Amino acid sequence: MDYRTSEGTAGPRGEDLLPASVAAAVKVVIVGGFGVGKTTMVGSVSEIRPLTTEETMTQAGVGVDDIAGVERKTETTVAMDFGRISLNDKLVLYLFGTPGQERFWFLWDGLFEGALGAVVLIDTRRLEVSFDAVGRLEERGVPFVVAVNAFPGAPVHPTAELRAAMDLPDSVSMIDCDARDRASSRDTLLALVRYLQSLHTVTPETP
Repeated sequence: MDYRTSEGTAGPRGEDLLPASVAAAVKVVIVGGFGVGKTTMVGSVSEIRPLTTEETMTQAGVGVDDIAGVERKTETTVAMDFGRISLNDKLVLYLFGTPGQERFWFLWDGLFEGALGAVVLIDTRRLEVSFDAVGRLEERGVPFVVAVNAFPGAPVHPTAELRAAMDLPDSVSMIDCDARDRASSRDTLLALVRYLQSLHTVTPETP
């Protein structure tokens, strides 16, 4: 996309430029089933104008896309969402949201490439739509945390029951999240970063 600077020349907008202090950039993916809030999360937390590939849902998807529980949804991601957030002066996360509909899952492998970790968004009304996302992450060895997205009227279950339903090991963090809220989404990403750091922390051996 062609932006114009204050001098009138082509280039990125000033607010999109990386601060000079940034020392590391990490790629993470936001995954989950159709309609669980991936695009919403990327949009709420990104410090730059997010790139989205949402298209209006048409009759072509009738009988192909499972919209049970999200019948009011009118748009869907057909490639990816992209955003960026600086967690501090030195660390930046590049966020890639995956498409949720099964017919676009062939794009997932490319989006997972180079990712250090992932957030799996779930909707307690439709847990099953995110099972495949978890399975694919486990197959590729991508560490992840699970974020329970807050939907109006969604049932609230004890964490232990959700873990059992999703067959998650105790080591995988499960946190509550409101993808519409920037602070909540940022806390979710921080939880992922802490989890990734814990995986790379070496405990000294006792002599």
